Amino acid sequence: MSASTTPRSALGPIAVPPLALGSWNTWDRMDPDAAVRMIRRAVELDAGFFDVAYYNTGPHAENSRTDVLFGEALRASGVERSEIVLCGKLWLWDWPNQSFRAQLTESLERAGLDRFDTLVVGDYLAEPDVARIVAEVNELIAEGLVGGWGINNWRIGHTRGALGAAAAGGLVGPSFAQLKYGIARRAMAEGASYGPLFADGTLALQASDVFEGGILATGLAPQRKIGADVGGIRERILALYPEVARIADGFGVTPAALGIAFCLTHPAAANVLFGASRIEQLEQNHAALALVAERGAEVREALAGLQADVAVEDDGSW
Repeated sequence: MSASTTPRSALGPIAVPPLALGSWNTWDRMDPDAAVRMIRRAVELDAGFFDVAYYNTGPHAENSRTDVLFGEALRASGVERSEIVLCGKLWLWDWPNQSFRAQLTESLERAGLDRFDTLVVGDYLAEPDVARIVAEVNELIAEGLVGGWGINNWRIGHTRGALGAAAAGGLVGPSFAQLKYGIARRAMAEGASYGPLFADGTLALQASDVFEGGILATGLAPQRKIGADVGGIRERILALYPEVARIADGFGVTPAALGIAFCLTHPAAANVLFGASRIEQLEQNHAALALVAERGAEVREALAGLQADVAVEDDGSW
């Protein structure tokens, strides 16, 4: 079924497509038939990577059914498991009271899956016990429930701590960082804290929140809940949209496709995570792949002056 045309990049032990579909506020915005068509088309368009999370803990205590709906659509799509990459998520909000094993078991059961190819260990408020995190994730890897793992917007000291604990114990450490990254928000992915880990190949980059909740794709601040505004720069980002739209028009793509292309020009970028609830959005976003392949350097040059988080800490502190 796959009509992939773009080389895969490594996200730890697995090769992944360059485009990745997220689950937050996505599958519950489509009717079942549209969700089935989206999955089939994603596999054809280098986007057969699905981030599947259960949002019902900490700030995400929403009792969302988006993961359940995704699982139903996946089974109805007829897509073979071997054609896709599935990424789960573990939350630290109530960990270790809610163990990783319990979280992963519930997440897999809700979506009707037997394993994840990789997973992301998500945000935290309290100081994390990184050695315990590494050990517990490795138990899941040893049982075949997941193939590898990465971190989501961790402070750099904790990321390095996890890498060190894994190396000392002969365990699997995080192989990628899912970071907020895009035209306007570049501090963490390009800064001095994470930069060396990307440059030497210790970590791959998975870009997330690339449109700032849709602002840099539409020029509108959505009414639904979106990601955290680290540094309090969202108004500044909103003001950038007219220039982003103008530059995108010059390249003959949508602002969203331009934003994805920008992210893929990062040397360590394995893929870009975004939400799409209409196939037209996915097809328009796919234009980013040709753009970055043919004019990647021009894209970076055209957008060079649009970083909005220059004064925001690059170490992951909030």
